[in-house]
Amino acid sequence: MIYTASITSASLRLRESRIVADLLLRGVGDSEWREAIFAQNILQTRSPRSARNLSSLLRARLEPMGAELWGMVRDGGRELATQAAFAGTVRDSRILGDFLDLALREQRVLFARHLGPHLWQDFIAGCRGRDPDMPQWSDATVARLRSAVYSMLAEVGYLKDTRSLLLQNIFVDEQLASVLRERGETYVLRCMEVTE
Repeated sequence: MIYTASITSASLRLRESRIVADLLLRGVGDSEWREAIFAQNILQTRSPRSARNLSSLLRARLEPMGAELWGMVRDGGRELATQAAFAGTVRDSRILGDFLDLALREQRVLFARHLGPHLWQDFIAGCRGRDPDMPQWSDATVARLRSAVYSMLAEVGYLKDTRSLLLQNIFVDEQLASVLRERGETYVLRCMEVTE
């Protein structure tokens, strides 16, 4: 299965991503991880279950990307840290990556100024052709996926906001682009460079 709905569990969550990146950079063991997430509640969640889910999701996004990217998330300025967290999310969520690479890229080729009203539904229909094992999501799940993806695109700057859906150009930070190239993350970089 290529496509999952895991992205609906949390937006980029830059503040929390910085915390998780710090734990990864410090190389904490399992007991220290649990102590920080549950006993200290460093992510400031409402329940242990929320803490577990959020920390697991953010760790899954960041851990495969390596220490250089963790450092960008933890220590970078807002724009670099946001782009670095987004890179991990693109790698972790094929539905987000493919939306950038396929749907958003097509809109740029067509010189569209904003995302059309049916773009998301058309994209989801295309996903079923690319992934026959994709779950049959309810309309509510498809709407939550759209909301999560569009919110992230606005947070990073591909969209002016989630109301107008006006497309904007963004340029991937060269330090981040260099790390992605070195790590062989060509898919992630191609997706992120869609407006360049």
